[in-house]
Amino acid sequence: MPQPDTLPAVLAGPLLRRLEPQRLNIWLVTSRAVQLTLRLQLPRDETLDIPLDATHCQVIPVGRHAFIHLVDVALSNPLPQDVAIGYDLLTDGTGIAEWATHLLYADAHLPTFVLHSRIHQLVHGSCRKPHHSTDEGLLCIDRLLAEAHTPAQRPALLMMSGDQIYADDVAGPMLRAIHALIARLELFDEYLEGAVVDDSASLYGHRASYYHRADLLPALDSNETLRERFFGGVKKPIFTSSTADNHLVTFAEVVAMYLLVWSPTPWTLISPHAPQLSAEEQRRYAGEQVQIERFRDGLPGAARVLAHLSTLMIFDDHDITDDWNLSAQWEETAYGHPFSKRIIGNALLAYLLCQGWGNQPDVFGDLLKQTQALTAQPHNNHLQAAAQDDLLQALLKFQQWHYVLPTSPALVVLDTRTRRWRSEFTLKQPSGLLDWEALCELQQALLDHPSAIIVSPAPVFGVKLIETVQKVFSWCGYPLLVDAENWMAHRGAAQVILNIFRHSRTPGNYVILSGDVHYSFVYQVLIRHRNGGPRLWQITSSGIKNQFPPRLLEWFDRLNRWLYSPRSPLNWFTRRRTMQVVPHIPEHAEAGERLWNSAGIGQVFFNAQGQPEAIYQHNADGKPRTRMVEPPL
Repeated sequence: MPQPDTLPAVLAGPLLRRLEPQRLNIWLVTSRAVQLTLRLQLPRDETLDIPLDATHCQVIPVGRHAFIHLVDVALSNPLPQDVAIGYDLLTDGTGIAEWATHLLYADAHLPTFVLHSRIHQLVHGSCRKPHHSTDEGLLCIDRLLAEAHTPAQRPALLMMSGDQIYADDVAGPMLRAIHALIARLELFDEYLEGAVVDDSASLYGHRASYYHRADLLPALDSNETLRERFFGGVKKPIFTSSTADNHLVTFAEVVAMYLLVWSPTPWTLISPHAPQLSAEEQRRYAGEQVQIERFRDGLPGAARVLAHLSTLMIFDDHDITDDWNLSAQWEETAYGHPFSKRIIGNALLAYLLCQGWGNQPDVFGDLLKQTQALTAQPHNNHLQAAAQDDLLQALLKFQQWHYVLPTSPALVVLDTRTRRWRSEFTLKQPSGLLDWEALCELQQALLDHPSAIIVSPAPVFGVKLIETVQKVFSWCGYPLLVDAENWMAHRGAAQVILNIFRHSRTPGNYVILSGDVHYSFVYQVLIRHRNGGPRLWQITSSGIKNQFPPRLLEWFDRLNRWLYSPRSPLNWFTRRRTMQVVPHIPEHAEAGERLWNSAGIGQVFFNAQGQPEAIYQHNADGKPRTRMVEPPL
């Protein structure tokens, strides 16, 4: 059993979250109770020390040697904007330069941040799967920050628009590391209902724990749908082959995953070895091990980015589980069984503590009180089952995951996962990404701002051919086969979102940032027959560490240009026929190419009116950044 003094004080972080001139939010995880002091190094050598007592820092224990902190400091005097501000987090008097040298750039003594007076540029991306063969997209930002010599050269923020982790698609070596870290930190156990195993400790040691987690469901005919739709993995021959055979189950597993993807420090505490596997599984494990080691080696740079740049986040499906809330039938199946309901709730609780909390701390007060009551006094290291179920039920009903930042332009971040518009016709059909009430709230938010950056995890204006393929599979009753989750898949939601943008009272400039699809593109959208109407840009960057099958995307791109050219009559059958969609051209693309297929990160520069004046895709493989160029008129 590890003793607290043998573990480093800080396991992960600091991660800079929502930063404003009069309020700072910083996330970190420690291995023990520590005395924290936030030190700010202001211009003209002014130093401000802020002791982080209970009024400035909330702490949630998640294990005997793991404590999640959210620093939340309100300042009476606003901090200066558009200048570099150094900061330190003193843990029992020891600074970052001593306990996290990997967070510092060359010749720097402290990490720094900049509070920009407007969003002049930002970086964004989604879909960071550790065992994918592509390179790490966050390292593009690391290089960008290393080369930024003035505050103006640094982005205002990093927007991570979904799938920051893959709770449903986990490599064997990553799961082995998760279990080793759970044991090292003594993360809390839990009781499990509706599974073959009784509790988390039995799960970790079960023969089905690696590559066979679907076998943990009771072998009853009534659970066949649950196996197929939620836990057994859904084969997707068109787009991806989604596997859930190492799906994370327990709260501890998801928390450990966050520690292992945000920080290099937990990897230094464990030495995981392969479990007993069949010959075929051993080959798969060895192949995944290569990619996991590459991912681990890039973590110092990724952590450095998160320590220097305000980072905002929103979930998509893989943060919780594949096809999360895709249809009413999916919801009935997944929430109708205690085991799958617990899996979803555990991932959502971990999202709250590791992502959502730092976006807007004020709305989570009641949920955090319940969480503290649950984790403060576990019985024999087990969370209390009834209290855990009550908390997860409250989480599943919670409807304030979305948020708006009072920036210039305003940043409007949508929750397109929990406020779904269910199909009125058949339970199998895909749900709308926002329900009527949420769409009305969006319209009111946009009316208040002449320009806005709207974050929608799935593109509002996607590739027409791919959306058509998804529609065909949905008509045939198989929306799960093709991830049929796009704004146009549900008639009501599609009509309302397009009407919002066409509304005469919403003139202005709107940039929609999206990810999800594992390729990148830019569309400029104009309202036909209206000279003074709103101007829209759909800017999609995906994935940070993921990629669409190259040959397949090449054919989709080519067929889309042929079938939906500006003069094609097929355009009259689309819901966007009242709009003119003009694709930008990737600068280094082959002739005619519109979709850019490379892991990396997007970067957008804005003018004073909130219009994008330059759009880039940085390539993780080291190739020069790709500019998305407007086509000649």
